[in-house]
Amino acid sequence: MVESEAQGRLPGIHPVAVVDIGSNSVRLVIYEGLSRAPAVLFNEKVMCGLGRGLAGSGRMDADGIARALGALKRFRALAHQARARDMHVLATAAAREAENGPEFIANAEAVLGCRIRVLSGEEEAKYSALGIVSGYHLPDGIAGDLGGGSLELVDVRDHAYSGGQTLPLGGLRLAELAGSSVTKARAIVREHLKKAPVLKGGAGRTFYAVGGTWRNIAKLHMEMTSYQLHMMQGYEIAAPEAIEFLADVARMKGSHVETLKAVSKNRRSLLPYGAVALQETLMAMKAERVSFSALGVREGYLYSLLGEREARLDPLLTAAGELAILRARSPEHARELAQWTGRMFPVFGITETEDDSRYRQAACLLADISWRAHPDYRGPQALNIIAHSTFTGISHAGRAYIALANYFRFEGLNDDGVSASMAAIATPRYLELAKLLGGMLRVVYLFSASMPGTVPRLAFEPARAGDGDVDIVLVVPRDCSDLMGERLDGRLQQLARLTGKKLGFRLA
Repeated sequence: MVESEAQGRLPGIHPVAVVDIGSNSVRLVIYEGLSRAPAVLFNEKVMCGLGRGLAGSGRMDADGIARALGALKRFRALAHQARARDMHVLATAAAREAENGPEFIANAEAVLGCRIRVLSGEEEAKYSALGIVSGYHLPDGIAGDLGGGSLELVDVRDHAYSGGQTLPLGGLRLAELAGSSVTKARAIVREHLKKAPVLKGGAGRTFYAVGGTWRNIAKLHMEMTSYQLHMMQGYEIAAPEAIEFLADVARMKGSHVETLKAVSKNRRSLLPYGAVALQETLMAMKAERVSFSALGVREGYLYSLLGEREARLDPLLTAAGELAILRARSPEHARELAQWTGRMFPVFGITETEDDSRYRQAACLLADISWRAHPDYRGPQALNIIAHSTFTGISHAGRAYIALANYFRFEGLNDDGVSASMAAIATPRYLELAKLLGGMLRVVYLFSASMPGTVPRLAFEPARAGDGDVDIVLVVPRDCSDLMGERLDGRLQQLARLTGKKLGFRLA
């Protein structure tokens, strides 16, 4: 088969497919390759409802089985079409608990032509935790993965996890156990959470919410609060606000069609039960906030296959570096900017936190990804790509910082309608840092022409005797003096107005 000549894919890796056979849905995700920040090539979900009726009958739903086997047949063909060399198939609560689970697994293996790994509750909690580790930079809190049949809870701190357990509180099962009574569902959840000692260590920490029903609750919150950045990964709500909102969701009926338009139709009936489970968990844990994750068991399983060195890489900087390779004129120049700006920020009185530094480096790695656009649209294109790319290991405020820095780098340092939505998401500090970084990039790009070798030789320094009436000088090598001129001076004075410092040049 002839391979594509496309250059928009990373070299040296091959596609890998993961099939997740859950109690409510069956999903295929084909990733670009096994890496620290895997990009999704293809994603398809079929709502099969394998766990429907399981609580009462002890068996998986017959219609659900037929739909699932049909979906798996298609998934096998899709994985082959995408040239995936490896297929990993995971099955969770319904398959491991149902009386007819082994029969279904045997039939499914025959359809797929490969082994299916039926996860225990402890394994499901483990991979849910690793999904959070893979998607957050040094997470600290309790991860909860709500499926159709079960809720997995596990303590996550940095790269470690502990105390994993599984509870029979999945959306489908909870609705059936409660006889479609939200009040009864709340009582059931409270009773089971009393048996969840892992929550006792969660006070004042973050609850990481995983699972389709909880993601749809987050989408509903975004819709009802007119939130501008519809990115699920890392979307956070303070616990008191979340608890109040979840109480409202638990009372919603199917008649709230207009209110529920942001929610997948297949998820609407389970929304009240997911809301009750999340609300009660936040209260039992005494959480500080809830953070919604787009990554779960599938990504956690892939993460477990990485070598220790690769697993410890920063997912944000990995993804930004890969995008620079795919889209920048010179990835080496982007890496030079990341190092150089780190040395220059202190000259302007900036002390960075660890996350500040990571976000600045990522912004520099991404600073040239829109160069192929028309010059009038490079800023908006950079902002849109960064705001809406599937980066992990980043907060929404951090994403806004990175997007705005690159917007200002092209469009100048003034606020306008295009940047307003991102500015509202960034903190005041990140808006200030985005303008400073954008202003510095506007200056040095006029020296480098986006090529490596020049930026490391430049330096902002405190003024000294003989520099004139200035606070900070940009020291320029004498062999670069021909690059200086009126436009460069204009950019430097723009940066001066922003920082409130008098800036000038000095030849080295």
